[in-house]
Amino acid sequence: MLTRTPPTAAVTISTPTAPPHWALLERELMRAIEAAIPPFFDRYFDERGYLKCFARWGALDGPDDAAENVTNWTDFYALGGSAQVLGLYRRGIEGHIRQYTEARTTVTKLGAGGMYYKEFPTSFDWVHNGEGYHCLFQEGLCEPWNPIWRQRICRFAGFYLPGDPDEPAEPNYDPKHRIIRSVLNGSRGPVLGRAEPVDWAGDPFEIEGRFTPGRGHRDFDDYLFHFETYRNVEGDIPLNLAATAMAFYAYAATGDPKYRKWIEEYSDAWVERTYANDGLIPANVGLDGAVGSGLGGGTWWRGVYGWGHTGGFYGLDEHGKPIPHHRPNFQHRTPYAFGNALLVSGDRKYVDVWRTVMESVNGNAKVEDGVTLYPRMYGEDGWYDFQPEPFDRGALAVYHWSQDRERDHALVASDPWVRFLDGKDDDYPVRKLSADLEQVRRKVELRERDTRSADMLLSEDPNGINPAEVWGLMQLMLGGLATRHVGVPWHCAVRYFDSERRRAGIPPGVASLVDHLSADEVGVQLVNLDPVHAKHLVLQSGAFAEHTIDSAAIDGERAEVGGSAVHVRLEPGAGARLLLRVRRFVNQPTVAFPWPT
Repeated sequence: MLTRTPPTAAVTISTPTAPPHWALLERELMRAIEAAIPPFFDRYFDERGYLKCFARWGALDGPDDAAENVTNWTDFYALGGSAQVLGLYRRGIEGHIRQYTEARTTVTKLGAGGMYYKEFPTSFDWVHNGEGYHCLFQEGLCEPWNPIWRQRICRFAGFYLPGDPDEPAEPNYDPKHRIIRSVLNGSRGPVLGRAEPVDWAGDPFEIEGRFTPGRGHRDFDDYLFHFETYRNVEGDIPLNLAATAMAFYAYAATGDPKYRKWIEEYSDAWVERTYANDGLIPANVGLDGAVGSGLGGGTWWRGVYGWGHTGGFYGLDEHGKPIPHHRPNFQHRTPYAFGNALLVSGDRKYVDVWRTVMESVNGNAKVEDGVTLYPRMYGEDGWYDFQPEPFDRGALAVYHWSQDRERDHALVASDPWVRFLDGKDDDYPVRKLSADLEQVRRKVELRERDTRSADMLLSEDPNGINPAEVWGLMQLMLGGLATRHVGVPWHCAVRYFDSERRRAGIPPGVASLVDHLSADEVGVQLVNLDPVHAKHLVLQSGAFAEHTIDSAAIDGERAEVGGSAVHVRLEPGAGARLLLRVRRFVNQPTVAFPWPT
């Protein structure tokens, strides 16, 4: 386990301040989430930590959805949530791993020996692998010295590293061609050849009169129809880059350069393919390493979750025909995967590549009736799914990483959070926190109304009732991207540690608000709502100490810092705004806390 020495720089905030409305709402939202999680756990989990549901394999209601019922709980603890929440997460995730290792399929071969092997999905796609284990990945933010977590994250990363003891007999990764060899990959290796719809949908089961699937499926035939366009799985797709999250956390925990080397090697392959394809990241690479071979059928755009992936079943239209759906999921996940390479290298080429993709897509806009329309999808007849807004998937991440107002600001200028950071919407924090509080209240109400027995619940059914509403807190407290539960490491301007309790998260009674971000500055307000006790915290630049704070100023008085973190003492009832001068992406990322452990 990597260790760090405590920061030597310190600042004291001693000016009394009236509690701001945003600060009171922030602490109330954290209190509400803490109060809502235990009864949610009691309602949907048994004493073993098993989810009370009909356990099955599948992309729509399988193991990943089951694990999502404790998702964001580790994020919440790392923000400052209670130890009880972390304890419930641990009961839930350990029970989950046992439950789905024991669970078997009969028709779907991928789960016949257990849906998990070595505590990981046997072979599935990175929409669902990332979503399901988001909470487990983020456990590294909470107690990174925990040997169980460290062994798991290194084992999981090893499934993709050539020569690793945990590499499957049929390797997931081909180092010669720098590809992950199938859309479906995991602890038992890749699925080569064509997949059947049951590989995605799971075993047949009764639906009518028992379950209410969330996508309008009436019977199991609708499940199978949903996955007709998911058969061609042999070869690589850009969505597989999401697998680098495991190697990132293994690197941040151990410092072993083999993890960084693999992240850069695999990411660089996709960077090169993108520029070779006129700035458009290709949707597939064959087993021979060539774009368009194998599952691509000679085209750069065809592939599961690719530029032309339109299909599925999302109810029936007025003529009784299945409603198709656009599913280019790589557009939502791949930008963050390049972010993993940025974190380990500091190289802005991983930002530039996705900017290039957005520019290339928007370069194919057309004008109809005087209105400029921008595409999202590409198929046999060229670009389609034109919309009046420019293609901006991944734009907020690119801007957050670059802080380049000239090149990247325009695409995100209308985002409410960006408007607040630009000084154009001072009421945003209060509105956002108030809305999140209402979401928690609504979810508690839904849970209290839910009277279904376990054998009438699919694993995804409680997902929308999970009260861990953390992403507004991520934005406002940390200046962080609201990435959602997709298996993405934190990307934030600052992070906090409680010096007195020696744990992750902001101390009780303290509120924070990042109100300004630029290429070399961070503005953050800190308030101690406790009128009796002083509070002590460590403010770190970046989630993984990847940035350096050169100095911190309070009311114009500047203190030199010269490190990735600074001690802050908050006197009772005191508050102030710190203006940090920073250098970004200059340190190797680490999950080690800012003191020896």
